[in-house]
Amino acid sequence: MKIIEDIISSIEKDARDILVKEVRIGPFWTGVWSKYGGLASTTFTHEPTMPPPIKEAGNLTQKSVLELCNYANSDCLLQASVGMAAINSTLEVDLNKCQNINAAEVLYEKGKNKKVVIVGHFPFVNELRKFTKKLWVVERKPQSGDIPASEAKRVIPQAEVIAITGTALINGTIGELLSWCPKESMVMILGATTPLSPVWFDYGVDLVSGTRVTDPELMLRLVSEGVVFKQIHGRGVKLLTIQKENY
Repeated sequence: MKIIEDIISSIEKDARDILVKEVRIGPFWTGVWSKYGGLASTTFTHEPTMPPPIKEAGNLTQKSVLELCNYANSDCLLQASVGMAAINSTLEVDLNKCQNINAAEVLYEKGKNKKVVIVGHFPFVNELRKFTKKLWVVERKPQSGDIPASEAKRVIPQAEVIAITGTALINGTIGELLSWCPKESMVMILGATTPLSPVWFDYGVDLVSGTRVTDPELMLRLVSEGVVFKQIHGRGVKLLTIQKENY
């Protein structure tokens, strides 16, 4: 995907010489420790008759992190998860341009009395519904009140505020989803998988909400123990948001 290729290009020079210290794949989160710590959602499907999801599993540490970053373009979802975590472990984030707020707070404000689409079912959607004029939650595995992913093309063009999960990078749908966003809408990419990169702003995105790992060792241990995000937030991981200049 072009967006992934552009993000990798922005870190390629530094990433080539950085070695991977550790990779952990938990049931919910994948963590990579290279220059920094990086997280991504663990996403996979696998049947016994399929080839190994990660061909070089068992030999990932001490590779160049750039090699793992390139996994992000893999058709294998688990390998792409490792790739996104690797990208996040390498990014230089300009903390002076970050706001220490999470996506829910932004959406409560920006979505007030507006038509909103959320791609991905986040824990805050029921609370957000109280503020919006209309809320569509698009989900590949719909829960109560959600609509299926096949409806995204219909509802996104109607929205004034659109928030898309960063896992759309892993499943390869991000380009299509962004192409349906009206130019006048506010577009946010959110979730721990999301790279905190200004490259997003070249793709019509206004706000990027992701995570910064402050304690890689703790993050890896928690990932290994099967934490969900609310159990890892604030424990070696903090939420940050960057926005387009003059937004």
